[in-house]
Amino acid sequence: MQETLDVLIIGAGLSGIGMACHLKRECPTKRFAILERRKAIGGTWDLFRYPGIRSDSDMLSFGYSFRPWQALRVLADGPSIRKYVQDTAREYQVDEKVQFGLKVLNADWSSARAEWTITAVHEPSGEKRVFKSRIVVSSTGYYNYDRGYLPEFPGTDRFKGLRIHPQHWPETLDYRGKRVVVIGSGATAVTLVPAMAEAAAHITMLQRSPGYIFSVPDFDEISAVLQRFLPKRWVFGLARKRNILIQRWLYKASRRWPEHVRRWLLDGVRKRVGPDVDMRHFTPRYMPWDERLCAVPNANLFAALRSGKASVVTDEIDTFTETGIRLKSGQELEADIVITATGLEVQLLGGIAVSLDGASGNPAQLMTYKATLIQDVPNMACILGYTNAPWTLKADLAAKYICRVIRHMDSTGDRIFVARAPEGEVIEGHTVLDDLGSGYVRRARDKLPRQGRNLPWRVLNDYERDTKLLLEESIADGVLHFARGPGAGAGESQPLAA
Repeated sequence: MQETLDVLIIGAGLSGIGMACHLKRECPTKRFAILERRKAIGGTWDLFRYPGIRSDSDMLSFGYSFRPWQALRVLADGPSIRKYVQDTAREYQVDEKVQFGLKVLNADWSSARAEWTITAVHEPSGEKRVFKSRIVVSSTGYYNYDRGYLPEFPGTDRFKGLRIHPQHWPETLDYRGKRVVVIGSGATAVTLVPAMAEAAAHITMLQRSPGYIFSVPDFDEISAVLQRFLPKRWVFGLARKRNILIQRWLYKASRRWPEHVRRWLLDGVRKRVGPDVDMRHFTPRYMPWDERLCAVPNANLFAALRSGKASVVTDEIDTFTETGIRLKSGQELEADIVITATGLEVQLLGGIAVSLDGASGNPAQLMTYKATLIQDVPNMACILGYTNAPWTLKADLAAKYICRVIRHMDSTGDRIFVARAPEGEVIEGHTVLDDLGSGYVRRARDKLPRQGRNLPWRVLNDYERDTKLLLEESIADGVLHFARGPGAGAGESQPLAA
């Protein structure tokens, strides 16, 4: 007989390792495993290997609440973050729970047995493997690891140089002395340009429209001074609270006084970019936080532009040519390498097919309960971080909440939980990311969960309110239903949305 786990976590990245550590801390008797498709712990930070890869949130608030980041580097590089996640897994001994090389194909809930059957393929060998678990927690993020988003550009087959997507960076790429064009204006593009500028012959950031870019210090001088007088734990604890407050203030101010924040952001760019760069390349058509803001450490992007080693062009692509890109304005950009930093392809639950008693459907057509559980789907949770704040702030709250639900069931003897929504709760045509106008959100409207009219079906993206919702409000709220086992009623499956 195959052992039935208490919890099966899918994904050993930042969210999955965090979930496992919370289980060890708060539900130490539970049997759990982590299935990871890659060969190493780290998720996003193991996948992306392009030059300069780093966080776009400060590490003090991006780190785990239970194991705070304790270094003075504000925006850490990818290898440092990967090591931080791996070290956390070792410290809490959850690295022993990870099974690598497993791509999860489907998960089917059995009402008769009150458990999930998860089928995975071990990609190195092609062997199918089956797992049983009472609870499944998806910690796979929200994008497709197999491929990034790549628009269809005319003439790409004519281009004689290299064309690369940052999600699949060649380890042996030598760009020294090469002419490079980076297509994009988001976090990846503004990271690549200064990182490659010194070695490349010239690098151009080609954007269809500009985004908001602001500079942050790369070194936490305040904490450096305080370390001389106070214990490190106090210093970095205070710094974490400070940075969370600053981030939340900036977001709220952007929503309440968008024109004022817009002027402040553009003034900051104007001071750093110098008189020789046209500000139209840094003046978005939208208001702050209608799309994500891009942070650059120590204004390194602006320094690269001032040096002449890098440039920015705002235009649209007419066609690729044999030697580069011709723009709709008629300008031609010569290139040996074109990097398509054109974004991610959204994918919910890592592409896993979910079914209830053999009836398949589309969880993306359902709402989320407290932005953590899935409407009408028993014993399943999905950890998704913030889009308007450091990802881990929300991932930590979600993991703590899941542990609260498990402890509640232990105290009552229940085995099943399921969130039931009233009729008419869903807002037709609206998704959980409607507050962002980013391209990847617009492209993924049919792949994202629906938005509800009221709590707990409405996604807040608000750290203060989510803290109360997930950690303080009663588990037994009359919306989340519990049952002791098969035939008890509350856990009986309903058809998934088609």
